[in-house]
Amino acid sequence: MAATGCVFHRILTRSRPSRPGPNKASSSSPIVCREFLSVVDLQRYSRDQGSSVYFPQAVLSGEDLYDVTLTDGDCRLRVTLDPCLNRLVERNVLQPGSVLRNATFISSMAAQLPECPGASEGRDSYRLLGVEVTDGAPAEEEEEDGVRGVDVDWDSLPWFGSEPAGPLVPLRANRSVFLPLWNNVDYSGEVWREAPPPEEEEEDDEEEEEARRPAVTVSELRDSFLSGRRGVTRGAVQHQLIVRIINKSHLMYYGRTDRNCECPYKAVLEVCDRTGSVCVVLWNSVCVSWYCRLKPGDIISLRRYRVKQHYQAEPDDIEISVNSRNPAARIAILPESSVSPECLPGEPTYSFHTSKELLDRPHGVVCDVIGLLTFSGRSERIRSKDGRGAELLEYRWLRLEDGTSNQPIMVKLISTSQPESHQKLLPLSVVVCSRLKLIRSADRTDASFYLTNTTHTQVYCTGLGHHSEMSYRKLRPVRQFLHWLRSQEDGQVLSRALIGGFFIHPPPAVSLETYMKDRRGEPGFLRGAELQREMERLCYRERCTFCIQGTVTMVTYSRRGEEDRCLFWTDRASPLSPSSPSSPSSLLSKSSPRPPPSPSLSSSSSSLLPLPSTPRSFRPPLSSSSSFSPTSSAVSQLTPRPLDHSAGKSWKRKQLLPAETPKKRRPSVTLQPEQNNKTVILFEASMEFLENANTDEDDNDDDASSFVTAPLLPAFPPVAMETLPMRYDHTHREEQAAAVAMGGKASLAGKFDFVPEDYYTLRLRALSDGVMVDVIFLPHSSSSSTSLLHHSNTWTSILSHGAFSSHTPAPSPADLIAMAAQLANQRLVCVLEACHLGGARTELILSRAFHLTD
Repeated sequence: MAATGCVFHRILTRSRPSRPGPNKASSSSPIVCREFLSVVDLQRYSRDQGSSVYFPQAVLSGEDLYDVTLTDGDCRLRVTLDPCLNRLVERNVLQPGSVLRNATFISSMAAQLPECPGASEGRDSYRLLGVEVTDGAPAEEEEEDGVRGVDVDWDSLPWFGSEPAGPLVPLRANRSVFLPLWNNVDYSGEVWREAPPPEEEEEDDEEEEEARRPAVTVSELRDSFLSGRRGVTRGAVQHQLIVRIINKSHLMYYGRTDRNCECPYKAVLEVCDRTGSVCVVLWNSVCVSWYCRLKPGDIISLRRYRVKQHYQAEPDDIEISVNSRNPAARIAILPESSVSPECLPGEPTYSFHTSKELLDRPHGVVCDVIGLLTFSGRSERIRSKDGRGAELLEYRWLRLEDGTSNQPIMVKLISTSQPESHQKLLPLSVVVCSRLKLIRSADRTDASFYLTNTTHTQVYCTGLGHHSEMSYRKLRPVRQFLHWLRSQEDGQVLSRALIGGFFIHPPPAVSLETYMKDRRGEPGFLRGAELQREMERLCYRERCTFCIQGTVTMVTYSRRGEEDRCLFWTDRASPLSPSSPSSPSSLLSKSSPRPPPSPSLSSSSSSLLPLPSTPRSFRPPLSSSSSFSPTSSAVSQLTPRPLDHSAGKSWKRKQLLPAETPKKRRPSVTLQPEQNNKTVILFEASMEFLENANTDEDDNDDDASSFVTAPLLPAFPPVAMETLPMRYDHTHREEQAAAVAMGGKASLAGKFDFVPEDYYTLRLRALSDGVMVDVIFLPHSSSSSTSLLHHSNTWTSILSHGAFSSHTPAPSPADLIAMAAQLANQRLVCVLEACHLGGARTELILSRAFHLTD
C-alpha cells in the first residue's frame, strides 16, 4: 500500500478513469507528473504477437520493450516505456539512477490480455509516454521536490497499488523472463537459480546405497533411433542415461515478435559416455532451472527425454531433447563416487596452445588457452552478421601472457552466458578460455591473429573458485604456465597492466591498396553529412568503422585534464572554427596572455591562446556547415588539476614551458597494505590451482619528465574518460571494473592514472560536402597490440601506420605540431572508429589516414 505522501497516489489516483472491461483499452487522458522521479530499474524483453494491442497508436519498429521501475521516494511504480521512447534506453540516456521530471503517464489495464503473466484484473498499469531526463541525481536541495537521497533502500519501499505476486514478469508480453539490457546471450534476473527444482532433488533414493548403472547407452539410443524400429527411443524415453558434460554452449534466445513463447531459450550440451557422444538440447524453462548449475565435467542422469534427428548435423546423427513439458524431463547431477566405475564416462579433453604454438597454427583451428591477463578492454558491441544485423553482440578484448613468446594472446571474447565471470576479468587474473577459434587473415603476413568465440566457448578466471573445480588444472600445459607464473612479480606485471580505453586489433593495413582489399564487401566512402547520420544511429557502446575522404585543417595537442591549454596548428585556408568569419593563416601556437580581438596570424607565426570556458549549454551543431566533434555531447566545465602521471619517452626531448613544468612523481603501485611480498596478487591467483609461488625481487621505474600545454580551442571538447586506458589499480579494481563495464559511470575513472595522458585532435574537412569532422588521434602503441613497422615518423607515415615508429625515437609534440604544415592541402582517405559512449557522446578515433596521389 502506498504511503500517504506518495506522489503516485496523489497524481495518478485522482486521475484514474473508470475501469474498462477486460481486453478493452482505457480511454483516459495523459497525466503529467511535474515532480522529480527516480529510475530504480530497467528491464528489457522482446514483444510478442499480442504486444501491439497495448500500443494502438505506436509504430513498433524494434523488437524490444522496456518496463521501468520508478520511485518518488515513498513508493514504487512499474510502468512500460512507450516504444517511441526506446531510443532513450538504447543510447543510455535513461538508465537506473536517472532522475526524471515532467513524466507523462497514461493508464491502461494490464489485463487487456488476461493470459499475460503478472497481469491481474484489478491492478492499474501505466505507460510512460514522455519524460525529461535531467543531467544527474537531484541534489539535497531538490530532495524536498520529490526524491529522497541516494542512500534509500529502494527494495524496501512499498508498491503503488497492490504488491506483485511472485517474481516480476514483463507487463506487455507473454514472457516469463527478462533479457539483459545490452545483449541476448547472458541471463538476467533472480529467476535463473542455481539450485535444482525441489521435485527433482528426491530422485532415486533407492539407488544411493549402490553404484548407479545406466539403463541405456548413447550408442544404443543412436542405433535404435536410426534403425527405424525406434524401440527404446519411441516416445519419451524413461530409461536412465548417465553421461558426462564435455562442452556447454552459450544460451540461445529465439524469441520472435510473431510468436508467443513464454521462455524462448535453448542451450546445447555435448555429452558422452563410454560408448559415444551426443548433443543434449535444453529447452525453454529447463534452461532457467538448470543452465547455471551445469558445467563441463559434471556427470548427469537423464530420464523422460526424447530422441530426435539432429537438425544441423548429418542425417545419421541424433540429439536428445530435454523439455519441461510433454514430458517434463528429470535431471540430476551425480557425484562420481555414485557411478559404477566401469560405467564412468571419461574426463573432458582439452587442447591447450601456447602463444608460441599459435604463431604457426592455421586459420580456424579450435584450441584452449591459459594466460595471465594484462589488459582487459572496455565492453563494446557490434552488429551480428546473421543476415538481419539486428542483434548487438557484446564483447571485450583480452591480452594474455604465458611467457612462451613475446607475442601476447589476443582474445576477442564475446558474451558466453557467464556474466559473473566476465565481471571478474581484471588484470593479474589467471584466465582459461576453452574452445576458441583462431582468426588469421590469409592476405596478411604479420602476426595480427587473434582468438574468438565458438558456440561452446567458456571462460574461467581467478576470484570465483573455477580453477580448483576443473580437471584441466592437472594437465602439463597448465602446470608449465604456473611454473612461469611463479617467476613473475606483482610490480613488474602491474607496470604493464591496463584496463579499458580505445583498442583496435588487428591493426588496419598500413597501405591504402591493402586496406581497400581487406574492406571488400564493406560500405564505401561516406559524405560528411552521411557520417553524422550514421553516428546518430549508433546505440550505446556500439562500435563501427567508417571511411571518408578529407583534408586536415587543424591539429591540436592536449593532455587530459589540461584541455584549456593546447599546442595547435591550423591551415591558412581554413577558418579557426566553423562559425568564424575570418580565415587565419597557418598557425603554430606559442604564447600570448589573452586572445586578440580578431586573430589573423601569418604563416609559421606562433602564439598561445588562453580561451574562455565553454558554456554548459553548448552543443556542437550537426548541420552540414558544422564541426562534428569526437565527443559530441553538451560540454560541461572541467577544472584542470595538477597531473602526476608518468610521461612517455617521447616527451624527454623538449619541454614546452620549462618554467611552468610541475614536478612529476612516479605512479604509485598499491598492493595490499599488510603485505611486503612482491608476488601477493599473483600468488593468490595461482592458489586456486593449489600451487606455491616463489618470490623474486625486482622493480620497474618510470620516467619523470613532464610538460605544460597551451589553451584549447573552445570547439574541441575534452577526450572522453572511456577513450584512454587506465593503469590498473589492484586496490580499486572494483571501481575500475565498474567504469569500463556496460552502463558504467565514466566519472569513476577520473581519479585513476591514464596511459597515455596526451592525445591529438585533428579537424577534417570532408572533400564531398565540406562538413568539418573532429577526430581523436592516439599515436601510441597502447591503442594496438602489434609491434609497428619501421617508418620515418613524418605525418604521412605516422597517419598511415596509426602510430609512431617503434624503431626510432618519437618526435616531441612541439616538433610534430611544427611539422603539421606537411598536411596542408593533402587529400586523405581517413579510417574512423566510432563508438557511442552514452547520451550525446560519440567517440571518433582516427585509426589510419592514407595519402591520395593523383
